[in-house]
This record gives sequence, C-alpha cells and structure tokens, in this order.
Amino acid sequence: MKSSIASAIQRFRPGIAPTLVVLVLLPLMVGLGFWQLSRGHEKQLMVDSYAERRAAEPVGSAQLDSMADPAFRRVHLRGQFDGEHSVLLDNRMRNGKAGVELLQPFHDQASGLWLLLNRGWLPWPDRRAPPVFSTPEQPVNLDAWVYVAPGETFQLHADPATTHWPRLLTALHPATLWAELGRSGFAYELRAEAGPGTYDTTWPIVAMGPEKHLAYAVQWFAMTLALLSLYLYLGWHNAKEKHHGSGHESTQHV
Repeated sequence: MKSSIASAIQRFRPGIAPTLVVLVLLPLMVGLGFWQLSRGHEKQLMVDSYAERRAAEPVGSAQLDSMADPAFRRVHLRGQFDGEHSVLLDNRMRNGKAGVELLQPFHDQASGLWLLLNRGWLPWPDRRAPPVFSTPEQPVNLDAWVYVAPGETFQLHADPATTHWPRLLTALHPATLWAELGRSGFAYELRAEAGPGTYDTTWPIVAMGPEKHLAYAVQWFAMTLALLSLYLYLGWHNAKEKHHGSGHESTQHV
C-alpha cells in the first residue's frame, strides 16, 4: 500500500509553473473566503444589535455621552435645526435614483447638546440645479437613532473655493464639522426616523448584507476547489503522457 502511494506521488508531475501558481493563489483564495465569512459574521451581529436596540424605548440625548456603545440607540429629541450649516452627502442612490442625504446641526433643548442629524434622502435628478429642501424654523419633536459606521469613513476635503453653505461632500465626520463651527457636539451622526422635517428615512442597516458575504465566501471556496482539482488533473495527466511516451520509445528501441 505504502509503495503504491509512493509510486503514485513519484508519478505526479504537474510542472513548475502550475505549482508556483497554486502556491501563490491557493492561500490567497482560501484567506479571502474566510475573510468573507468573518465579515458576514460581523454584519450579522450588527443587524442583530440594530434590531434589538431599535425595539427599545428612546432615551434622552443627555444619556448619549455616558454610553460606552451608543450604536443604533434610539433617542428622543426636542430642539431646533441649524439650517445655515447644511451638508449634502453626494452619490446616495435609492431604488436606482440619484440623490443626496441632508445633514444639519440640531440643538437639543433638554440637554443643550449639539447633534449632527441626518434628515433623510432627497432626489437630485438634475445636477444643473441645486437640491431643493426646506428647514423647519420652529422647534420640533422627533426620534432618531445613532449611526456608527462599520469602518473608517474616507473623508474628502472641501475645495476652499466652494466652502459656502450648503456644503456638498461625499462623507463627513461630525468632529470635523464641530471643529469648524467651534462647537462641542456629539461624536456620531444621528439618523432621523419619520417625523416633522424629515425626508426619505428608509435607512439600510448595512450596504452589503451578511448573506452576500456568505455567497462570496462560497464562491472563493468553489474557485479554490476548482484550482486544486485542475492542478491535480494536470499532474496526473502529464505523468500519464510521459509514461505513455516512455513506453512507446522503449518499444521502438527493442
């Protein structure tokens, strides 16, 4: 048995180039598969946490700073928007339509805390004209929830020539806005629930759901299996070709 296995191994001749390709690609593809599984697990925990916290009663904004993990916490607010310092987040798609998200500073009367409130998505079909929105002048009551991005957001700096308000950006850190305005504010964005002064607030929890990460992991593992199968096939095929060629040469020599 051992001799037959040793003999089979000796006859396995995949070639140098295929072996180098497999040595490089195989660990990479397996690693990508497990990375997708890990990302899917993280996204599932995020979705579960969101569902649990969205079912809880809203807290007051004064409690936010004392929370170790405020992500997805519902908050009840009463206060006023600062319509003079509006930020429009560009390249936000909804149902195949281009649009922007409207963010404005919000001063909560109960706690005196400044918050960066996302009032929702609004369409922007014609980029030759600025997006149209209005801001309530009177204090409003509304509920919102804390949005904590799953990763570090890439920040594009505004062109100094276009620093007028409203500001059009692709991303915004709340701390950047508070520093520019000289205010002490909450560190995370809040996303409004449907209420007075809001637009489209059907927020997706994550851009890519955990099921897609699982599907990508299956694809990487399938490609790994296909690569390994091809490598084994080439090894045995080359060995048979060489064996047949050697047998033919021996017959001719006799």
